[in-house]
Amino acid sequence: MAEIEKKKSAFGWYFNTNLVFRILIALVLGSVLGIIFGDKILWIRPFGDVFIRLLMMIMVPVIFSTLVVGAASVSPQQLGKVGIRILLIYVFTSFAAVGTGLLAGAIFRPRVELANFAETAAGRAAETPALSTVLLNVIPTNIVATVAGAQLLGIIFFTLCFGIAIAVLRASGNDRMKNAAEVVFTFFDGIAEIMIKMVKGIMQYAPIGVFALMAHVFAVNGSKVVGGLLWAVLTAYVGYFAFIVIWYLLIWVKLIGGVSIKRFIMNAKEAFLTGFVTRSSAASMPITMECAEKLGIPKNVYSFAIPLGATINMDGTAIYQGVATTFVALTVWGQTLTVEQIGIVLIMSTLATIGTAGVPGGGAIMLLMVLTQLGLPVEAGTAVAAAYAMIFGIDALFDMCRTGINVVGDLVYLTGLTRRMGTLDMDKWK
Repeated sequence: MAEIEKKKSAFGWYFNTNLVFRILIALVLGSVLGIIFGDKILWIRPFGDVFIRLLMMIMVPVIFSTLVVGAASVSPQQLGKVGIRILLIYVFTSFAAVGTGLLAGAIFRPRVELANFAETAAGRAAETPALSTVLLNVIPTNIVATVAGAQLLGIIFFTLCFGIAIAVLRASGNDRMKNAAEVVFTFFDGIAEIMIKMVKGIMQYAPIGVFALMAHVFAVNGSKVVGGLLWAVLTAYVGYFAFIVIWYLLIWVKLIGGVSIKRFIMNAKEAFLTGFVTRSSAASMPITMECAEKLGIPKNVYSFAIPLGATINMDGTAIYQGVATTFVALTVWGQTLTVEQIGIVLIMSTLATIGTAGVPGGGAIMLLMVLTQLGLPVEAGTAVAAAYAMIFGIDALFDMCRTGINVVGDLVYLTGLTRRMGTLDMDKWK
């Protein structure tokens, strides 16, 4: 027993240090040592490959479990006039957010030059499936084969149908069907919690994996990739800022809501800052609901819409998906996305935001799904894995602002919607 306690205390400095700080330190150390030692440190790459394989291992279970719970949590009774509008708004605006990220990526073209990788632009780009094929593959013919083959669109379609069916049965007047649905829901809710726990566990290995991957990348490519990484962060923040100012404040708050932008900012800033600091939409929900109360949004609306939004309304994550996908594609292929590829990214990124767990780093894990469907699977030892590792290493820089946007987006849409419907308490705006 004493030996176990000693081992725990020996690594206490590691586990008790903030994870974001550890990952950033690992990024810097790996980069510096890679530049200093060059070829002599290439032996460390397998430690990074382990991290990539761990992420790929949990991708399908995370998608399946979180989507089932998310879809099954939407009660049919709540999907009335307001509920359906909220769902449509969440989906439509996710498309707009992904488009913003892709536009920012197309304008600023973030990328790095990677040496010593076999992929060629023509060879890798040829693997991207046609958009018609992608859409057809939405409906699986054999769900077992679909899961075994990690065919993500088919998995998502089946999972959403499965979750909606559970939601309908949970609201059934038949006690037998209702109880059965509750058992299944509880089972998948438990699976989702277990998967989130596994994600958190794997994230404890993230600093080691990032250190190894960065050491290898910089050993091969030198310091020239730093500028490209910083440019990717700048691109994302330009997309974030443009979306907040134009889409949120000018269109939804001012044009659609017809209310004061200054008053909205004053009442919603705590939600944004909480999301920014915690990097978790789920953890920010209590503060978000308090802000909704200050804004005069009816309680029966925000009590349903904010938990739903924490699951499926993630505009910041959608912008990030667009920028990060462009970065990886430009780095590996050396060319911008075609119209067909943009369509694939729009569809997959929107679905990815629906399935993203509201925990730190969730968006980076869902990026794996988007890249895979685009024809850029993250496989150990490839240029795709190297580009993804660089994005993941600085994920905290992307994640803070994107989570703040995820959180405040719910307040923006609910303010505009309830104002148009005449249910917003205007006494709170005096």
